[in-house]
Amino acid sequence: MPVIRALPPELINQIAAGEVIERPSSVVKELVENSLDAGATRIEVDIEQGGARLIRVRDDGCGIDPDELQLAVASHATSKIGSFDDLEHVASMGFRGEALASVSSVARFALTSRAQGLDTAFRIEVDGGKMQAARPAQHPQGSSVEVRDLFYNVPARRKFLRAERTEFAHIDDLLKSLALARGSVEFRLSHNGKPVRILKAARDESAALQRVAEVLGEEFPAQSLRIDHAAAGLHLSGWVGLPTASRSQADSQYFYVNGRLVRDRIVAHAVRQAYADVLFHGRHPAFVLYLELDPVGVDVNVHPAKSEVRFREQRLVHDFLFRTLHEALAQTRAGNVGLPAAESPMSSAPPSYSYSMGSSSAAASSAPAWPNALSQSRLSLGVRDDPLAGYAALLGEPAAGATPLSFAANAPMPDASEEEAPPLGFAIAQLKSIYILAENAHGLILVDMHAAHERITYEKLKAGRACSNLRSQLLLVPLNVAVSAKEAAAAEEHADALAEWGMELSRSGPSGVVVRRIPALLEGADVAQLCRDVLSELAQHGSSRRLQELENELLSTMACHGSVRAGRRLTLPEMNALLREMEATERSGQCNHGRPTWTQLSLPELDKLFLRGR
Repeated sequence: MPVIRALPPELINQIAAGEVIERPSSVVKELVENSLDAGATRIEVDIEQGGARLIRVRDDGCGIDPDELQLAVASHATSKIGSFDDLEHVASMGFRGEALASVSSVARFALTSRAQGLDTAFRIEVDGGKMQAARPAQHPQGSSVEVRDLFYNVPARRKFLRAERTEFAHIDDLLKSLALARGSVEFRLSHNGKPVRILKAARDESAALQRVAEVLGEEFPAQSLRIDHAAAGLHLSGWVGLPTASRSQADSQYFYVNGRLVRDRIVAHAVRQAYADVLFHGRHPAFVLYLELDPVGVDVNVHPAKSEVRFREQRLVHDFLFRTLHEALAQTRAGNVGLPAAESPMSSAPPSYSYSMGSSSAAASSAPAWPNALSQSRLSLGVRDDPLAGYAALLGEPAAGATPLSFAANAPMPDASEEEAPPLGFAIAQLKSIYILAENAHGLILVDMHAAHERITYEKLKAGRACSNLRSQLLLVPLNVAVSAKEAAAAEEHADALAEWGMELSRSGPSGVVVRRIPALLEGADVAQLCRDVLSELAQHGSSRRLQELENELLSTMACHGSVRAGRRLTLPEMNALLREMEATERSGQCNHGRPTWTQLSLPELDKLFLRGR
């Protein structure tokens, strides 16, 4: 058997580099984060040949003392932590002291720095782990790091680099994500001597939003909601995209924890659940969100590249994120977002949303009533007062004793150009018995009447179900379900919570449960699969919305069958009644399947179609 021996420092650093330095963008990440920790207000990144030939990062930070230059490149040497207590309160971007040592072991490395208050800068060079003595150099206050010929001494790693264009695209994406984390810092990026991106420092919220627009697209500010909410020691701020502005890929999602960009399954699950009721299948929301919490509550030392974190109170963080985003999206009533960019206040700053308990009902009660005087014109649905017993609506006919959900309309038609006109204006016509045409102060409104009515009905059914006593259905024969030991433990731990949803489970062994009751609304469902889905989420996230999601799917089907169909002729009062209900209904900007319910054509857009003013 080979003799046990200590590895040489050069090999240790190269092994560490294999964990930290995957490609040129990994080098840029480590160097720019060092600049941010140094208090830089301006960072310049120069790239040649996608980073394979040269990566140069210059900053105006505090600089490094000449006596500490060589130590800065040594392994596990850092000024950011000095004790275990510091490790539990990490507030800096870097803290391990591995970055410069790892980079210098796989490239030709040079560090030039002038510390604050000194008249002379000093420079050290490292070639494949061999360090030269520091010597005087010319440099303003701050530091410059040059990384040449990356992986020149590790040819197996170098041949895995992608095309120059691909590697630079990774660097560009990385720098944009770092720029979103630090809006007060100016970033400049050049490739092969040509300026590519200049992001000026943002001094106020308007400038910060402009930086977000430069990264996520100019249309994002007008299609997003401002989030700002604090509770239980957590603070969430930023912008979330409207469901109608979703994307086919999850490539515009930026989530920061204490200024650090992270990818976390708890966060992803909470966001996905918050959008579940409004997002079209297979689509992904865009967002830029910042979560601030006590550093003690998050462990950033769980991944070599620091791209993952672990929350000490995972369930608290998950529920906080879900409730905040869920309530924010609930306020996207038709008419209060989506106005023409040139006329909407969102073109400069999206509407701010500050989450608080009860904000949903408060917003609903403060919604303007258009109009006040009610006539007898009504648009009715056959749905029982008790939505849990409303299956007759699926057949298209109200059951005996059913009380219609209805829209009340006003006969008078005020001028839609008046300032006090409602957001969706007043109906003027119906197109092909499918779309409602309405006029508001901004121009023309087009409404998909079935999609809009479907959302209204769905929200009323959900509200009715929430107010009703949830009934459970006793199984004739208790069902034994085989699950994992972790899921069986979750069934035992969360038995009371499951009982509130009408599901009675008991542990029958190390890896088994017995199901005795399920919610009455889910009669006929695959009980075993339902049980496994719920327990899997409970075991993984500490909470589950699977029961509620299944019930919502059934209520959505009921709403779809009970809503006004395309092809039905509506009177003007009925159309106006529908518009007013849309303005007062949560999430009415999208139907139950995530499709938009309405759109706005502004007067400038109409003028452009007909070349007016040219």
